[in-house]
This record gives sequence, C-alpha cells and structure tokens, in this order.
Amino acid sequence: MERFSEYRIMWVLVFFDLPTETKKERKLYANFRKKLLNDGFTMFQFSIYLRHCPSKENAEVHIKRVKAALPAYGEVGILCITDKQFGQMELFRGCKAAPVKTPYQQLELF
Repeated sequence: MERFSEYRIMWVLVFFDLPTETKKERKLYANFRKKLLNDGFTMFQFSIYLRHCPSKENAEVHIKRVKAALPAYGEVGILCITDKQFGQMELFRGCKAAPVKTPYQQLELF
C-alpha cells in the first residue's frame, strides 16, 4: 500500500452552530473555536473548520479531542472524508467556479 494514498489521508470537518446571545454563550463559543484552532483546525467557512490528517487513526485522535471539547448547548457535526473525496469538492464564488485551496501542506517528520 502506498504510504501517502489519497484514500488513506483524511480530512476532518467540524460544523457547528452555537448560541451567542449572552456573554456566557459567546465565551463558550470562543473557547470551543480556540480549542479547534489549538488542535490544528483551520477555518474553511464561518462555523466550518477542517484539519488534514495523515491517516484514519490520526483523524480519530482529533475527533476524540473535538468530542471532549463539545459545549453543553448548540449543534456540532463531525465529518471525516478521504483526501480523494476532498479533492472532488466543487466551490463557487457567486456563479463562478473557484479552485479548492488546501489550507496547508501537511509535513511528516521522522
């Protein structure tokens, strides 16, 4: 099996809709977002964050971290897809197709 197979490399997407009406709710929202950023997630769109993972096993580690940081209120979705599936995404700005930009290149050190 190829080490960097587009079927082995994974992307973890976290979608969330959290309440922000009170000061306390805004603080919980900010804390959840900071935890995602500290774990290497990048903002893809408002309330959609993603993270590149070299394997399914590594993705599961980050999914567990997201689950441990879940706020008491609001809705959070977690989706794990292969690099091949991520590459087939189509994005549009208005009516024009836009290239799918990878947030960063994942490097692996030995």
